[in-house]
Amino acid sequence: MTAQAQPGVSVATVLRDLAESRALDLEVLAGAGGTDRRITNPHPQKTGLALSGFDQYLREGRVLVFGESEVRFLDSLSPGERTAVMRLVYSHALPCVVITDNVEPAKEIVAEADRADVPLMRTRAATPIAMARLSAALDVHLAARGIVHGVLMDILGLGVLIVGESGIGKSECALDLVVRGHRLVADDAVELRCRAESFVIGTCPELTRHHMEIRGIGLINVQDLFGVAATRRSKRVELVVQLERWDPAREYDRLGLDEAHYETLGVRVPMIRMPVAPGRNLAILVEVAARNQLLRSGGHHAARRLVNRLEEQLGQADATDLDFGEDL
Repeated sequence: MTAQAQPGVSVATVLRDLAESRALDLEVLAGAGGTDRRITNPHPQKTGLALSGFDQYLREGRVLVFGESEVRFLDSLSPGERTAVMRLVYSHALPCVVITDNVEPAKEIVAEADRADVPLMRTRAATPIAMARLSAALDVHLAARGIVHGVLMDILGLGVLIVGESGIGKSECALDLVVRGHRLVADDAVELRCRAESFVIGTCPELTRHHMEIRGIGLINVQDLFGVAATRRSKRVELVVQLERWDPAREYDRLGLDEAHYETLGVRVPMIRMPVAPGRNLAILVEVAARNQLLRSGGHHAARRLVNRLEEQLGQADATDLDFGEDL
């Protein structure tokens, strides 16, 4: 998989997205000339201590949020002190400052923002709501991303990423799954995006959306052939099936007790290695693997239950032998 470095996003882009989605109202009060500043961290910071001289805790690239308590503290200072504090704050590489609760800032806060070209914005939303919506909007732009060669399917509500070497049969397997009523997300190139640092979302590039390449047939449009219900735009990756050519010399897991993982963008996803050999119906096997993963996620592990029952029976048999030995 090819991963991309975490990009930054301009303040102007975030303002545009929030206005279009109406997720958060932001009014630019000053520093409009600095909207090309880049935000590089999706988590806004709220460090009131910076106003008391502990400015070393201000992090570059993060949106600084002032709630009512911060603005009221600044109001308690003299104009000269207020100017000095804000000049110190704006001297850091901050992308912008957001004032919540529709609080009216002192003129020194506005003037220093204009002088430093730091966008100063205000919203009617309360501080917790503003920070949550800002973080959600920034996460879309700043999440770690990558592209993997494979096929992403929605099988019974489970996102299954099928990977393997070129020509092993990933697309043919996916087509068979679509015929069986499952949904295609992406074929060939799957765009992955990490969300909340804990799960991965897969999508398809806009240009190739709904299309598949089948050797001997060429490109087909799955939505045109099978209907809208046969595709979807994105899906969380919850299981990876790695197709491998059958190797008679290799030992394969026969019980399903081994737990392998596929690591991508810093997230570990359960993985199954599936050998490909003539006569094996891959679509049915992948579907069963998805069903089994759904049961496992619900706490039902067939292999472990069988092993536990076997151990219990062996323990009972050992106890019976001991009893007979004592009678003798």
